[in-house]
Amino acid sequence: MREELRVAAYAVCVRDGQLLLARLSGGEADMRWTLPGGGMEHGEDPYDTVIREAEEETGYEVEPVTLLGVDSIRRRYPRKLGTFADFHGLRLVYEARITGGTLRHEESGSTDRAAWHDLGAVGELARVGLVDVGLRLWRANKLSPSGD
Repeated sequence: MREELRVAAYAVCVRDGQLLLARLSGGEADMRWTLPGGGMEHGEDPYDTVIREAEEETGYEVEPVTLLGVDSIRRRYPRKLGTFADFHGLRLVYEARITGGTLRHEESGSTDRAAWHDLGAVGELARVGLVDVGLRLWRANKLSPSGD
């Protein structure tokens, strides 16, 4: 079985009661909303990764203000020729604020749309689990004494 490790950084951007999300591109079943972000390049700092990825996927310049937490996922999936991969994803989740730029959609990338969504309506969206993880970490940070 092939082992795969992916380290990625994501942004939770909340403004005026809305959450910024990017929609995954791909087949009909894959068109779910996710947090802006993605995989680190070799030698790249995760702080720089979240800035680069958020701009690529949404058009916004962001400033990470707090590392909310680290999420780890693991799954097994089939590969070519009847083999399997043991995938381990390590996801660093930052709270980030918008500092510039204009909302736009990514072209020819892993996402095809960016949009703001009311926090109360996020639960109704077709979304990946990372969105719920990010919101849970963000809310926990807001409730903690240091998250005032």
